[in-house]
Amino acid sequence: MEKRHDFEKGEKAARIRGIAGKAVTYGLLTLWAFIVLFPFYWMVLTSFKSYSAYNSEYIPKFFTLSPTLQNYVDAFTTVPLARYFLNTVIFTVITTALMLVVTVLAAFAFARLNFPGKNIAFTVFLSLMMIPSELVVITNFVTITNLNLRNTFLGLILPSVTSVFYIYLLKENFEQVPDQLYYAAKVDGTSDLKYLRRVLIPICKPTITTITILKVIECWNSYVWPRLITDDENYYLVSNGIQEIRENGFGRENIPAMMAAVVVISIPLIVLFLIFRKKIMAGVVRGGTKG
Repeated sequence: MEKRHDFEKGEKAARIRGIAGKAVTYGLLTLWAFIVLFPFYWMVLTSFKSYSAYNSEYIPKFFTLSPTLQNYVDAFTTVPLARYFLNTVIFTVITTALMLVVTVLAAFAFARLNFPGKNIAFTVFLSLMMIPSELVVITNFVTITNLNLRNTFLGLILPSVTSVFYIYLLKENFEQVPDQLYYAAKVDGTSDLKYLRRVLIPICKPTITTITILKVIECWNSYVWPRLITDDENYYLVSNGIQEIRENGFGRENIPAMMAAVVVISIPLIVLFLIFRKKIMAGVVRGGTKG
């Protein structure tokens, strides 16, 4: 009887510790979520405040009783924000498509094909990740300038059609597929490209989807290279458009209108991440786990 009482007492204490641990965990997660999400809340809130109401706040208010959509109207009428959007969509779609072709073919070559010096070539290829990005930008700038491709979509796109990290990630994923499938396909007379198209790509679809989404986000947020290679407003992307808006659009003092433009530009990426967040995480985990 006494042992049973001690067992129940220990079980009760364990439940209390478990509840307390969960309470602390969820409390910390809630605090972290607040820290992360508050800037987004402040951005959206400011975008709905009128210019006069924002400037009259000596102490910032965390709500507004008179929201306005005028800032969003100004975002599309004062500057060519719609053109920036179109340029960014063109740049993102073409760059991502070309990058996928290059990445899939390169990853397949390193993962499945045998050729002299493959391991050395892949080691040298990986070593490119150690080169500072600033040096790559300088080299690309000189190359694109010498080819007279400044202020063109081709000049914007070409330096972004490959990624060492994405190739490595997909190569590791391809190598998880059993070799027996490849040998069986070769016995049946299947070509390498057909095997890649009908076997590897469907099996590794989560990782390819993840790479696609990450590349879209990377292209949408691209700032340094487009800013460096273009000085023609007709080729500005949304990231460069924000700087143009700040300098020559609303002016630096019209913060609500600036926030409205930032909200409009941020919405596509936020929606994309919310829709595909599970696939992104699943693809990263699958690509980084071998065996």
